[in-house]
Amino acid sequence: MHSETTLHIAPDHPAFAGHFPGTPIVPGVVLLDAAVHAVLKMLRPVTTIDGKNGRAGDSCQISSAKFLSPVGPGETLTISLDTTAAGSARFEISSGGRKVATGTLVLPPLP
Repeated sequence: MHSETTLHIAPDHPAFAGHFPGTPIVPGVVLLDAAVHAVLKMLRPVTTIDGKNGRAGDSCQISSAKFLSPVGPGETLTISLDTTAAGSARFEISSGGRKVATGTLVLPPLP
């Protein structure tokens, strides 16, 4: 299954405060967090008994990650996800035509 979502990195994002003064770039952990949240939101939606939206599982394991190009303030990212029957998701994060990160996440089992 293939899914995509976008994420805008605001110029005043708090991660820029110390990463790095004079040449701000998005920390890799922020990119990984965006990929994990995109996977959990798009691939594991469920409805709870009271009718509210929720998720099956709230975490996943990072199997691999590569950071290929820095991301700066004001960039809009595309997060592409491809899942496998084995319970993993391959992600690619890009800005325009430039790949900025890739990796594989191991998904939590469905309840």
